[in-house]
Amino acid sequence: MYNSEAPAWKAIVIHPITASTSKSRIPELQLEEAVGLTLALGLEIVHSSVISIRQIRPSIFFGAGKLEDLDALAEETEAQILVINDEISPIQQRNIEKRLGLKVIDRTGLILEIFSLRARTKEGKLQVELARLSYEKSRLVRTWTHLERQRGGTGKTGGPGERQIELDRRLIADRIVKLKRELEEVRRTRGLQRAGRERMPFPIVALVGYTNAGKSTLFNNATKAKVLAKDMLFATLDTTSRAMKTPQGRDIILSDTVGFITDLPHELIAAFRATLEEVAEADILIHVRDISGAETEAQKHDVDQILDTILKGAEPLPTIIEAWNKADLLPEAALLEAKANRNILFKRDGKVAVLTNSESGEGLDELFDEIDKELSFGAKQKSIICGANDGKMRAWLYDKGVVLREIRNDDGEVVLKVSLDKINEIKFKSQFPEAIESAIVA
Repeated sequence: MYNSEAPAWKAIVIHPITASTSKSRIPELQLEEAVGLTLALGLEIVHSSVISIRQIRPSIFFGAGKLEDLDALAEETEAQILVINDEISPIQQRNIEKRLGLKVIDRTGLILEIFSLRARTKEGKLQVELARLSYEKSRLVRTWTHLERQRGGTGKTGGPGERQIELDRRLIADRIVKLKRELEEVRRTRGLQRAGRERMPFPIVALVGYTNAGKSTLFNNATKAKVLAKDMLFATLDTTSRAMKTPQGRDIILSDTVGFITDLPHELIAAFRATLEEVAEADILIHVRDISGAETEAQKHDVDQILDTILKGAEPLPTIIEAWNKADLLPEAALLEAKANRNILFKRDGKVAVLTNSESGEGLDELFDEIDKELSFGAKQKSIICGANDGKMRAWLYDKGVVLREIRNDDGEVVLKVSLDKINEIKFKSQFPEAIESAIVA
């Protein structure tokens, strides 16, 4: 692991932009995010800047002039690492390292390193290692962690020889096979745990959102738990769940999840699919947004895109309620505008947003009111006939706590009087489609 007591490695952080760079994001804020990621890794930043590139070179990314500037900057600052807030190819990484004599980390490598440091559960550690190795196997050089972090080094080296790289590739391939087997076993156990939760009568409410939006602070405030909640990107990595009683007296399971980020490496999305399944299985998603940030809309777009991927094929789709967090940081005029936008959102799209302050707890009662309304919405009383072969259906209804009473009809059949809210009704119809047509009577 990274030795935090050793002198910090010195890093230059750059955010490259070209004429084709998307105008939907603010370059200076993207650089600020990259700086936050780099600091989260424990590196000392000696320089950070947005740089314009006329054209990306397929072989080395930068043009000759920019390489000369970076070389001079590295000499001046005594930097050992160059962080490029973009995705670069293996050949580009290798050639930049050879040209500048620096270790190079691109955005994907940076995020993978942070995840490696933050994973706490066995599954999280396995998933991160699998993602990192999947990334490394296509690289002609190893990531900086495994070049120097464990065996010590000065930073300016030529890297391992070709023979060592080939050996590494074989070792990586073997390790990936072993990791996949271990993950399958962990996921089998997770499946059993999930099946146990499915039998619980409590609905699942999951907090999702862009990293550092305040999810963990909100989670801690609501559950009185002690999940790591720092002003730090990816402070939370593994999903944490707690059973709790809402102010309205309703029992729920509240889950805190890993924060999302723009351009989340596809290796991580694939490796963390099992963890992210917690999101797809939730009854309600609370999208926690930093409403005070200049990029709040762009971050919402990024989160929505990742949710679309995670929720693809999910049935039923969970309801999404937005928590507009850090509202206390808004100037008065912006706060009034946010309140107006919230009303427009509800009237136009029927979507609910609540202004919150996860630090003080302001707005949480209103948030849980909305959760309670959603869980209670459309509750209907029904009479369900349970035949001799309907034991599983009968057990499901009792486990969900929706049975009001049990009687027998004139034919001697068992009839369950139940109260099904919208969510449980959808789940019931999905799990027992045949019973819907034949067993429910007016």
